[in-house]
Order: sequence, then C-alpha cells, then structure tokens
Amino acid sequence: MIAFDGAAKRFAGKVAVAPTTFCVEARRAVSLVGPSGCGKSTILRLVLGLLTPDAGRVLVAGTPVTSKTVMKVRRATGYVGQEGGLFPHLTARDNVALLARRLGWTRERITSRVDELTALVRLDAAQLGRYPSELRGGQRQRVGLMRALMLGPEVLLLDEPMGALDPLVRGELQEDLRRIFLELGKTVLLVTHNLEEAAYLGDEVALMRAGHILQRGTMAELVESPADSFVRAFVAAPRALRA
Repeated sequence: MIAFDGAAKRFAGKVAVAPTTFCVEARRAVSLVGPSGCGKSTILRLVLGLLTPDAGRVLVAGTPVTSKTVMKVRRATGYVGQEGGLFPHLTARDNVALLARRLGWTRERITSRVDELTALVRLDAAQLGRYPSELRGGQRQRVGLMRALMLGPEVLLLDEPMGALDPLVRGELQEDLRRIFLELGKTVLLVTHNLEEAAYLGDEVALMRAGHILQRGTMAELVESPADSFVRAFVAAPRALRA
C-alpha cells in the first residue's frame, strides 16, 4: 500500500532520508522510531507529497506520488499530527467535515459520517460544537483522528500524535487507536519517539538513524537479534529507565 523505491531526500546537502526501499503492506501497521532528526517525519511528508524525493519514487496504492497525482493520493490518505493539527477558527465538527463539504457531500451524508466517527473514537458528541482551544489535548487528538478518517482513506499516517499528552490520556488514546486499527483494517504508518508505543501500536517496528532504516521487524526481533550496537542500546534504553 505504501512503497519507497530508492527514495531519498536532502536538505542543504545534508541527508534527511538516504536512498530507501521498503513497503508497508495493506492492513498492516508499521511504527517508525529513532532519535530526533533521523528522518521519520520526512518519510511521512514524502508519502503525502509535501516533499519531493531527490531520487527514487514513492507510491501509494500503486500510484507514484507526483505533482499530478498528489491530490488523489492525499484524499486516499488520512493524516494526524501533534495536537491534531486543527484549524483554530473552526469548531470540532466543522474541522471534521471541512473536506467533505468541499467535495460536495450532502448535509445528511456528512451528519451520518460524523456521528459514526464520534462513536468510533469515543468522543462526547457535545464536544463537537467547541473550538480547539476549548478542548483538552486528548479530545483534540480524537477530533483530528475523526478528520483523518472522514473520507474513508486507505492509508493513515500519524506523526507523534500523542507526544504532547499526559501519560494517563496517552494510555487511553493508545488503547483506542489500537482498537480502531484492528476494527478498520487501515494501512498505518506511525512516527513516535516512544518505543513501547511503537511496539503496542505497530505490527512491525522500523528503527531509523541518520536517514537510514537500520532494522525492521517485530519488537521481539529487535530485542533478541539487534542488527548493531545502536539498535541494541536503543531498545534497551526504556528498560534501563524503568529499572
């Protein structure tokens, strides 16, 4: 569903993503982890067509992401960033329904879909009339997830969606996201700094460093058979912190 074919990106001559070839199969969730600046978010921006690779290509559902296809790709892709990325001047409901209205959906169809998504993400419907500044962090993220799912995309991209949440709210949202992934069967590419979150939400974990994917596999594979000393140290760090 998502494929990188030798795709690479540099900024001011510095490698952001080295020539990379990997894929995310349909209905699978892959978590990208690694230190800050390793290229995780750049991967998502290449998928969305917000950046153009300097070499190679990126495909979504078999369609190369180009200037001619980027709008088609984005409509087949839901995106959730930190804090939900909501427009502050629109209510939660209007944020969720914005693109559907632009595409000419009827009021009845929009209302039905919003009601369906409100139940899916377990948001109190009374919150839909509020503005983002009037919502708590977890509520904003649920609204952002509703907006990402509004058009029924095949692919869901999440860029540190829970990075700004307190531990209790983060834990609740992780449980709901995992349930939603299983229920909807979307193809998911998730960026996070949190290794335990990556393991909990992803079928596989891909560990990046300096623009390279050093190792990809299940969390057990990374722990039991690390590819190098960096992988070993990275996956051991949370255990050391808990100890």
